[in-house]
Amino acid sequence: MKTSIGIQTKKPEKACADKKCPYHSNLSVRGMMFTGTVVSAKRHNTVTVEWARRAQLPKFERYEKRKTKISVHNPECIAAKEGDMVRIMNCKPLSKTKNFVVIENLGHVFGYQDRMEALAASKVKERSKKEEQEKSAQPVKDDKDQEKDEQ
Repeated sequence: MKTSIGIQTKKPEKACADKKCPYHSNLSVRGMMFTGTVVSAKRHNTVTVEWARRAQLPKFERYEKRKTKISVHNPECIAAKEGDMVRIMNCKPLSKTKNFVVIENLGHVFGYQDRMEALAASKVKERSKKEEQEKSAQPVKDDKDQEKDEQ
């Protein structure tokens, strides 16, 4: 186990045999460091991390909220789950889409599950509105159309 990865972080208590772990292999971390929320942990040793940022709109002299979402390597010793707040750092390319690795698990985000359930419920309502519009767009049969159907 390395004595340090060059950043003051809490070291994982578990040991792992992952070749892409910054603590238990020779993977060096450098460059940008971000803190975000794990929104998906369905892939093997990979999590999707998302965080909010502000982008300036010079025309309106205002800022807008935007989100950044990237794939990150999740070492076995850290084992971040969906809803966890994690600290990630840049490293060499680990695959076609992964250039970051989780270096610290900061704990679970309070209210994450409630927020995801509310988001899912709002999507269901939008679908029902679309169905209503489709139903209203169907032509209504007149008396003449009904007579033609009977013949």
